[in-house]
Amino acid sequence: MHYQKILRIPTQGKSLNNVTTKIESIVAESVIETGICHLFLRHTSASLVIQENADPDVLKDLENFLAKLVPEDAYYIHSAEGSDDMPAHIRTVLTHTSEQIPIAKGELLLGTWQGIYIWEHRRRSHNRELVVHITGM
Repeated sequence: MHYQKILRIPTQGKSLNNVTTKIESIVAESVIETGICHLFLRHTSASLVIQENADPDVLKDLENFLAKLVPEDAYYIHSAEGSDDMPAHIRTVLTHTSEQIPIAKGELLLGTWQGIYIWEHRRRSHNRELVVHITGM
């Protein structure tokens, strides 16, 4: 059995947006008890990550680290959409645009402190599309 839905998530610019609850709702809708939830973010300047959801300092440290690793004030040839454009692409390459999470008893098998986030790498807000595809029985 397959179940698929596309979530449209508005981001606020450079932020980690917790989408765990939305994805859990889709898993419940699917009525699939055992399977896999495949997530795919349809963008090249935002990422999909599974990360700590208890202490917000972890998210701030991740944002600070990635900003230092891929600075916006460096020279990049590609700058068609602004000085944050190419750094956003590089940050996406270093992270992910897809994740797979097992499902058991109709629930995502995330760890106790894990949450699912869309990581917006651009300065301005965007509407991001996340494909949620669930396979199982």
